Amino acid sequence: MTETPTIAAVREAAPAPRRRGRWIDHWEPEDERFWESTGKSVARRNLVFSILAENIAFSVWTLWSISAALLVAHYGFGFSAAQMFFLVAVPNFVGAVLRIPYTFAVPKFGGRNWTLVSGLLLLIPTVLLAVAVDNPGTPYWAFLLIAATAGFGGGNFASSMTNISFFYPDRRKGLALGLNAAGGNIGVALIQLGLPLLVGAGGLFGLVGASAAGVDLARAGWVWALLGLVAAVCAWLFMDNLSVSLAKFSEQIKVVRYRHTWVMSWLYIGTFGSFIGYSSAFPLLIQLQFPEVTASSYAFLGALVGSVARPFGGWLSDRLGGSRVTLWNFAAMAAGTVVVIVAVNVEVWPLFLGAFLIVFVTTGIGNGSTFRMIPMIFQKRALRMAPDGDREAALARGRTEAAAVIGLSSAVGAFGGFVMVATFGVLGLLNDGRVPASAIATAFMIFLAFYVTCAALTWWNYARRGSALAAVDI
Repeated sequence: MTETPTIAAVREAAPAPRRRGRWIDHWEPEDERFWESTGKSVARRNLVFSILAENIAFSVWTLWSISAALLVAHYGFGFSAAQMFFLVAVPNFVGAVLRIPYTFAVPKFGGRNWTLVSGLLLLIPTVLLAVAVDNPGTPYWAFLLIAATAGFGGGNFASSMTNISFFYPDRRKGLALGLNAAGGNIGVALIQLGLPLLVGAGGLFGLVGASAAGVDLARAGWVWALLGLVAAVCAWLFMDNLSVSLAKFSEQIKVVRYRHTWVMSWLYIGTFGSFIGYSSAFPLLIQLQFPEVTASSYAFLGALVGSVARPFGGWLSDRLGGSRVTLWNFAAMAAGTVVVIVAVNVEVWPLFLGAFLIVFVTTGIGNGSTFRMIPMIFQKRALRMAPDGDREAALARGRTEAAAVIGLSSAVGAFGGFVMVATFGVLGLLNDGRVPASAIATAFMIFLAFYVTCAALTWWNYARRGSALAAVDI
């Protein structure tokens, strides 16, 4: 009678074969021996180049957060405040929509292959920007369409996070996803700090003055087009596809039927939606509320502190539990928003900047904690529903469903960013195109009410004693 080999023996015998095109067919990150001998180094290499690609993509996505103000200040385009907010908002909307197909692209084509494609797509918005700004007759609707193509950079996040979630074991997902996301988020700070310096608009707290030769915004388009090409080449040369990430669309889309998918998406609107919405609007808010302050000198600070805080949120959640961190973080976010409202009403710049930076920090921590919760929730759910105690099949299903939820919730969160920026634009339309302090305060009061609902949902579903997942370390 032939003895059936154990799963562990099969794993040891299989040296991780590859198919053509940098495919890895054997991947067992939960196996400690495999992880230490092979998995860790491969995962780290893919994470590094995923961060690079996502960083460049985020920069392109938020290119218009700083470019819109420069068009008016240095190119003479007579756009109203409301028009500028919509110019900044539309990439968020398109990026949110694209995150849905980008989520399912990795299980269809492979993570390395799609990172290559998504990098090449960044050439479209950057080259179009470079061409359009050199034509003084470019109409507003054309700029609106060009800004919409920057949404390609927003879609990249969903595929990147979905991809990296397969490389790391559950015990390391919080920090890995936090680093991957933070590396991308920092792209917002880099574009808001680097673009004004690159194009000759000055910045860096006033230490660098504007160029005597004038502002050349087209230069930024060409530079980030080159960087998009670099991201694509690096993906081609250094990243891998995982066979375990492949899944049928029908296996992934069923997560839309789960209540936790939409609860976590709502929470992610509060964290990531706030981060990308505030990052996009911050330069214009400074320019409108405090015209004596050079917006390009300070705008990057918000995205920077929010990005740096993100891996800390994941790390903290790995130790304290994501639901606990998320709950207290929403409380802190609400408190910070109250101070922002006060600062807007009294028009005190240091108070406004300090309170806003605190809110940015909470967006980063919340981004890390919510994304740590998702894999834990769906792994535990899959184990509870496993037929006949088939643990390995349940864990595999949990990873696939968690990856799909990560992508879908990132899409919903990005849409929240669009809504936040558009709120300022709509309130501007109600004030003849202007966005006065009263309208800004009204917007933040709406956001404050939303954060209260996020805290309540977190407590009811995940932190409340007696809730279905209260005993689960999520």
